[in-house]
Amino acid sequence: MNFKALSKSFLAFLLLTFAALVLVACGGSSDEGETSDSSNEGAETEQSGDGGEKAKYVVGTDAAYAPMEYIDESGEIVGIDIDVVNAIAEEMGFEVEFQNTGWDPLFPAVKNGEVDFAVSSITITEERKKEYDFTEPYYVAKQLILVPEDSDVEKFEDLKDKRVAVQISTTGHEVVKGLLGETSEQILAADTLPVAIGEMINGNAEAVVADNAPVLEYMKSNPDVKFKTVEDDSFEKEYYGIMVKKGNTELLELLNEGIKRLKESGKLQEITGVEVD
Repeated sequence: MNFKALSKSFLAFLLLTFAALVLVACGGSSDEGETSDSSNEGAETEQSGDGGEKAKYVVGTDAAYAPMEYIDESGEIVGIDIDVVNAIAEEMGFEVEFQNTGWDPLFPAVKNGEVDFAVSSITITEERKKEYDFTEPYYVAKQLILVPEDSDVEKFEDLKDKRVAVQISTTGHEVVKGLLGETSEQILAADTLPVAIGEMINGNAEAVVADNAPVLEYMKSNPDVKFKTVEDDSFEKEYYGIMVKKGNTELLELLNEGIKRLKESGKLQEITGVEVD
């Protein structure tokens, strides 16, 4: 046996093994860095003040329904509904980002996951519950009739021979269809409530039917307009809920817990000005 040759071979083996170990170590360090970067890509979380992470949800709304949701002079989406969601987010420790989707696009946006949930004075109805999940009610409302000051309308039935403007696909639209007919040409369905009221201002409609809060807000903001409101006992109470994609139980429970805490603390009534049954 040639011990000299053997020792040279052994030395060469050690050098090759050392080099391989160095390459593996460098490669492992690089892979770990890439894994760390990719795990943060697209994450819907935000760094909180205490170093933790907060979930962030995108909230759809139709910001043309003052005082519930509207765009203020600075371009911000504000209103009672917005304040309610912000209070829930603060109570439950998550962040929100509001998107002004408009009314009709709001529903497919929730269904398709373009927004996480929606708040927009959305009345909880049995028909809507077939396709969406709703939180417990956070607001109670009622339909109200808006007519010119000299109108002879005294109750809902008096609208049978009138041209009535509504916001499309709202509960106001539904109750008027129930009175005048599903396809009645007497119904002017506008994209927003301000446009519906504009139809009456321009003489194209003789009445508007909508939720009481925005109608009263319009009267308050336009004291010189010669309009009056008409109440009718046939209009039932309506309850607003936050709308969530069907089957999103975890988010629904989170929002419901927030609403429950706000009710118990009195904060919800403080924000909305109404007591929910």
